[in-house]
Amino acid sequence: MISRRLSNSTLKALPASVAIPRYDRGGVAPGIVHLGVGAFHRAHQAAYVDDCLAAGEADWGIVGVSLRSPDTRDALAPQDGHYTLAIRSSVGEELRVVGSILSLLMAPEDPAAVLAALTDPRTRIVTLTITEKAYLRAAGGGLDNTHPDIVHDLANPQMPRTAHGFLTEALSRRRAAGIQPFTVLCCDNLPANGATLHRLLVEFAALRDARLATSGDARLAAHIADGVAFPSSMVDRIVPATTDADRARIAVELGVEDAWPVMTEPFCQWVVEDDFPAGRPAWEKFGVTMVGDVGPFEDMKLRLLNGSHSAIAYLGLLSGYDTVDRAFADPAIRQFVDGLWAEAIPTLPQDAGLDTAGYTAQLAERYSNTALAHRTAQIANDGSQKLPQRIVASALDRLGAGDPPAHLMLVVAAWIAACEARGKTLPEAHFTDPIDTRLTALGSRPAGETVTAIFDLAGFAKDHAHRMTLIDLTAAHLERLRRGGPAAAFAALGIGSEKP
Repeated sequence: MISRRLSNSTLKALPASVAIPRYDRGGVAPGIVHLGVGAFHRAHQAAYVDDCLAAGEADWGIVGVSLRSPDTRDALAPQDGHYTLAIRSSVGEELRVVGSILSLLMAPEDPAAVLAALTDPRTRIVTLTITEKAYLRAAGGGLDNTHPDIVHDLANPQMPRTAHGFLTEALSRRRAAGIQPFTVLCCDNLPANGATLHRLLVEFAALRDARLATSGDARLAAHIADGVAFPSSMVDRIVPATTDADRARIAVELGVEDAWPVMTEPFCQWVVEDDFPAGRPAWEKFGVTMVGDVGPFEDMKLRLLNGSHSAIAYLGLLSGYDTVDRAFADPAIRQFVDGLWAEAIPTLPQDAGLDTAGYTAQLAERYSNTALAHRTAQIANDGSQKLPQRIVASALDRLGAGDPPAHLMLVVAAWIAACEARGKTLPEAHFTDPIDTRLTALGSRPAGETVTAIFDLAGFAKDHAHRMTLIDLTAAHLERLRRGGPAAAFAALGIGSEKP
């Protein structure tokens, strides 16, 4: 049994085949605070920063912050922040130890320490991967000012719980101290993510200002609106959940234990709007695309990759497939995904020079990676938060152009059917959604009533002229799924249902 842990003291004893940090971590200063230190951040942004540190940019180390769970901190703190990045393809695996995370903080345990890190003049960028649901948006897209955590943060600005509360209080403190604002870089799958976070934070600050109107400076919202940069970004890398088998395999390869290695694919993409008044690392030297407008890249990723990922997840679950590669190997699902792409591609900007043919060919190759074992249940989480930008937006654009979105709306129906299958043909908590409690309360209803109620709950196509068309299409698909499963739904689209 291996008893030693990956750490500063064991790095040099690792096999020569394992890449280790090529810089003196003792000379690295923190320049980035990251909110939401999950597996994706550690496979993506932290790896890019690691490359920059190795190139001598020693003032861009990362302070990682967990807003909810202590799991990452507890796993990595004994390892001095080190972890193994396992880059897996169908032909082999490459191991790399990443050292760019200098320290880890747990916000609920010590919010003061998080605020101190955010207020530190050395902190010039704050990045976020907190998932779509943590932005606490109401059905209309604005801030959910009734959410208990938002209410708490407005009443207790010194002890925040949310990203909104931490960012706003830190920007207030920096302003009072005459420290330049940090740049806020959103790395989550939100439409126009920088502008979206900017708007939400200004809304939050305005509510906070209203409370301070009679007791102090009430101009923070204007400061955030006009004086803080919120560049948008598009991120892309498939990062499956780490299993105990992964941990055991990595430990054998390293000769030491790594409590939380990260599995990923060779492909990695980051497109960033170049707006960093306080400075930034030279990311472009390591493959990051710095642009003036992220929008076209973001739309292509959301609608072609994320949209098809959701389709594969829900249809795969309903078809009995537990990983993406197995689901994508089903000829019917593969044919469906091709049809989904054919519907979504015309909704993308046609004058942006996007290579959609090359992009979808690359996606097909990535989905066929048998070594990755990306679980369909992992992708299925939080459908009510993800489907509006991944699927519904494309469907509305299709209808606006006079074209039917039949493949697109089957994805929404498959999500509903997969939710209904939990506790029946799928395990009870196989995947989760923020509106699960209200979904359960709906009970068993005819397809049309179910879809209408769910559109109301999730806010899909709210107040849009084509809303009823989407509901009717989704209800027809759901009825077929209930009656005959994916085979019946595919047959209605002219897709064969034979399996390999």
